[in-house]
Amino acid sequence: MRNQETFARAIAIVFSLSLVVMAIICGVGAAYGAKTAATAPATQPRIAMKLLSARKIWDKGKHNAFTDLIAFDGRIYCVFREGDGHVSPDGKIRILVSSDFKAWESAALLAMKGMDLRDAKISRMPDGRLMILGGAAPRKARESAPTGSFVSFSKDGASWTAPKLVGDPKRWIWRITWHGPRGYAVDYNYPGKTSLLVTDNALDYRTLLSPMCDKGTPNEATLRFTKDGTSYCLQRRRGSALIGKARPPYKQWTWRDLGRYVGGPNMIRLPNGAWIGAGRFLKPKTHTALFGLDVDSGKIGDVLKLPSGGDTSYPGLLWHGGVLWVSYYASHEGRTSIYLASVKVTANPRRE
Repeated sequence: MRNQETFARAIAIVFSLSLVVMAIICGVGAAYGAKTAATAPATQPRIAMKLLSARKIWDKGKHNAFTDLIAFDGRIYCVFREGDGHVSPDGKIRILVSSDFKAWESAALLAMKGMDLRDAKISRMPDGRLMILGGAAPRKARESAPTGSFVSFSKDGASWTAPKLVGDPKRWIWRITWHGPRGYAVDYNYPGKTSLLVTDNALDYRTLLSPMCDKGTPNEATLRFTKDGTSYCLQRRRGSALIGKARPPYKQWTWRDLGRYVGGPNMIRLPNGAWIGAGRFLKPKTHTALFGLDVDSGKIGDVLKLPSGGDTSYPGLLWHGGVLWVSYYASHEGRTSIYLASVKVTANPRRE
C-alpha cells in the first residue's frame, strides 16, 4: 500500500512539472511571436499606375535620345543627345525648357570638338547650380570608342559653361546623385566592373569602392538615398538587373536579382515612400516601362508600358504637382524622338 502511495505521489509531481514546463514553453513562444511580428518588415503597398498623357516634344535632330528631367526655379528642363545616329561622332546635348510641361523651347546646345557627347544627366548641386554630367567619346565615325565623362554648369539654366572632361577617360561616370554636400556616382567600362566614386566639387572624383559590383558585366547605374543615409543602386548588367543596398560608409553592398533586364535604369522615391523604377524592357517586345520596385526584397511589382518601341528608353523621372512626369525617347513612330508622359500613381494596401 505504501509503495502505491509513493508511486502516486511521484506521478503527481511529474505531471505538475510537465505543466510548468509547458507554460514556460508557451510563454516563450508567445514572446518570440510578438517580437517577430513587431520586427518583421512591413509589406510594401501595391503600386498602381495610370497613364494620363504621352506626347512627342522634340524631333528636330536626326536621332534624339537619352533623356533626363528636372525642375529648377519654376521651370522644367529636359536634356538629351542629338546626333546622326544612336552611335555617331557628332553627339551634342540639347537642353529644352518649359514653364507648363506643354510648350517647350531650346535653351542651349552643348558641343565639344572631337567628342561624341552622350547620355546627359541633369542635377542640382548643393550650391544651387545646375550640373550636366554625360559621356564623352573621341569618335571619328560610327565606331566603338572608349567613353569618358564631361561636366557643364549653369546658374540660370540658360548660360552653360563649356563642357569639361573629368575622371578617367576610359571609364564612364554615368549618373551623379547628390546626398548632403557630396556627389556619389558609379563609373564603368566594357567589359568589366563598376566602381563607386565620390566628389565634393563635381570636378575631382575619388574612388570609394572598387569593385562595387562585378557580377555579369555591370554598367549603367542609378544611385538614390533615403533620409537616414541608406543608399540603393539600380544596376543594369548583362541579363537581369540588380538592386543594391548599402549603409554609410557604402563599402559593403548587398545585391538582389530583379529577374529581368532593365536598360537605361532610373528610379525615384515618391513622397508616400513608394519606389518607382524605369527603363527598357526587352520582352515581349522592346519598350520603355515604369514598374513598382520593392528595393528591400528585390521584386518588381506592377508594370506600366509607355507608348514606345524600337530604339527606346533612358527615362528621366520627376515628381511634380502630384504627378509623375517621365521623359524618354522612342522610334515607334519613325524618327527617334523625345516624348513626355504624365502618370498618376497610387499606393494601395497589398492583399495577402
